[in-house]
Amino acid sequence: MRYLDDLTPGDRFNGGPVTVTEEDIVAFARQFDPQPFHLDPEAARDSVFGGLAASGWHTAGLTMRMIVTGDGALAGGFVGMGVEDIRWPKPTRPGDVLRIESEILEVRVSAKRPDRGIARVRTITLNQDGETVQQMTANLLVPRRPGTDKG
Repeated sequence: MRYLDDLTPGDRFNGGPVTVTEEDIVAFARQFDPQPFHLDPEAARDSVFGGLAASGWHTAGLTMRMIVTGDGALAGGFVGMGVEDIRWPKPTRPGDVLRIESEILEVRVSAKRPDRGIARVRTITLNQDGETVQQMTANLLVPRRPGTDKG
């Protein structure tokens, strides 16, 4: 487990792979984003996507799973304080095999609570062809190593 004190801008972590199936896409869409281009391959062919595409929120959920199960474990878990930006430059498709690359952009100790701080992290989700299907920058609450907050 990594504490805030163990993180340095430029540190990189990876996660995945996760394979996306048509069944997964449709099941997620039925429950959370029931639009024709996520639910019906035929209707999706006539959409802006030109075929079945996963909801961006499905891709975000898969990304979160890879963050949690990847090699960048943080003490206290991945506690999000907010997402600065999130983009889906290319749709996730049935059969895609996704992986993530995360980079620590900034680390700062809280002025009010010196036992913790914020890590600003960019995570890129890539498909099997190395194409970016999601990019986000998030701020995470990370505890400091016990005993280091005494100053």
